[in-house]
Amino acid sequence: MGNKSSKMPPGDLDDLLKETYFDKKEIQQWWKGFHKDCPSGELDEKAFSEIYKQFFPFGNPAEFSKHVFKVFDKDGNGKINFREFLTALSVTSRGKLDEKLKWAFQLYDIDQDGTITYDEMLTIVRSIYLMSGSIVKLPEDEDTPEKRVDKIFRAMDKDHNARLDFEEFVEGSKKDPTIVQALSLYDGLV
Repeated sequence: MGNKSSKMPPGDLDDLLKETYFDKKEIQQWWKGFHKDCPSGELDEKAFSEIYKQFFPFGNPAEFSKHVFKVFDKDGNGKINFREFLTALSVTSRGKLDEKLKWAFQLYDIDQDGTITYDEMLTIVRSIYLMSGSIVKLPEDEDTPEKRVDKIFRAMDKDHNARLDFEEFVEGSKKDPTIVQALSLYDGLV
């Protein structure tokens, strides 16, 4: 692949200034760091998982990072390029609530059919609980993934069809302070 890290291709900086909440200096710094860590210019799922392990040493983030990777990997080629990385990071760290909810919906909608089933949500919530390990003390009505997903579906599934469409997910998420708080977890960190 050669050394792709030396210079950002012409036009990419202007595009990223329009597509993200980062300024010119930040984009250039992220570019340098990304290409230092990923000399090929791409991040694979294994390396992505290793990054998650550094942030969650007391749990097992492998399953969750696999799902997040798929949302970052917009073109579905099994690699995250710099543009995919930075645009996802921009949404998760600096995006507006509605942008974060759209991103979160994509995470939970594993088969990308436009709805979140109970089983899809349970898969993601289980992976979050595994990632968190025993470090987080949860209320009794949420101390298992099943209890948490049951609670979410009782609150959000307005038409009781065992699926959440985007509108139900957004409306329900905005009413749940724990979801809004979780979506704001990375605000201002980068």
